[in-house]
Amino acid sequence: MLEVSGIDVFRGETQVLWEISIRVHLGERVAILGSNGAGKSTFLAAVTGVLPPRRGDILFKGESLVGMKPHQITQLGVAVVPEGRRVYREMTVAENLEMGAYPKRGRAQLKKTMEHVMCIFPVLAGRSRQPAGTLSGGEQQMLAIGRALMSRPELLLIDELSLGLAPLITKEIFRTLDNLADEITILLVEQNVEQALRHSKRAYILESGRLTRSGISSELMEDDDIRRAYLGL
Repeated sequence: MLEVSGIDVFRGETQVLWEISIRVHLGERVAILGSNGAGKSTFLAAVTGVLPPRRGDILFKGESLVGMKPHQITQLGVAVVPEGRRVYREMTVAENLEMGAYPKRGRAQLKKTMEHVMCIFPVLAGRSRQPAGTLSGGEQQMLAIGRALMSRPELLLIDELSLGLAPLITKEIFRTLDNLADEITILLVEQNVEQALRHSKRAYILESGRLTRSGISSELMEDDDIRRAYLGL
């Protein structure tokens, strides 16, 4: 579904990513892991058209995304849950969800999709008329995921799901994503290595802008080097 081939990405004149290549197959949950500053968010910015790569290609269902604007990529079926959630704080929960349905593919089934999102995150149903800024951090993360789902994407990109959340809330949201495995492909960019490995099929390790390891998540979880470097074991 998503194939990234040898991309180099810069922020201004500073190179941040070197020759990054990954694949995400239909129905997979794949994680890109690494510490703060490893280049994870820059990678997502490249995939979503915010920072086009200077070298290499990015294919979604066989179509190159390089040179497309972010809204064009969204229309193709790619949605992103941004780092820090970025909900519209003065708008209600329902209004935030409606904003996520602006692509044509989302507007066509807005009511049906909103009902589905409310079933996935029941807490949002009880707060539909409440300003998003009054929600807890975990509830705002649920809202951000729900807003992304409103566009009816085929590929969901999630940037730092666990950032600023309590461990119990993080586990609850990861379990919810597990339940979505049959209906959407997920690429998770995450600093919480343990949770990401537990809730993904495959993973890539990003260090200082370069991919250093990749493999089956369960096998990486048992790797002594990764356990020492990322899990504190």
